[in-house]
Amino acid sequence: YCVEFRTESLSHHCALETRPYARWMRYLREGHTVCVACQPPAMSTDTQRCSGDGHNAHGDKILHWEAIGNSQCQGTWKKIRQLEHCSCPLVHSFIFT
Repeated sequence: YCVEFRTESLSHHCALETRPYARWMRYLREGHTVCVACQPPAMSTDTQRCSGDGHNAHGDKILHWEAIGNSQCQGTWKKIRQLEHCSCPLVHSFIFT
């Protein structure tokens, strides 16, 4: 499944990322919608859910995120909706880890 979030805030460290494999962090923007996939490596075998997917979060609950590979690139987002069938666009798509 996938979860759509609206990015509320992010640290300035994301825009400073220059390593080739991590340049995607520079494209994060406040107010953008991102789509995050929950795939088996990150999925709990007990709950069949990914940690941090905002399962019980609705409305205005602020959730925190952190980029893998750069712990200084972090921020907040709000859950928009969960999609049982992922249709994430290639741009602004991420994977829970």
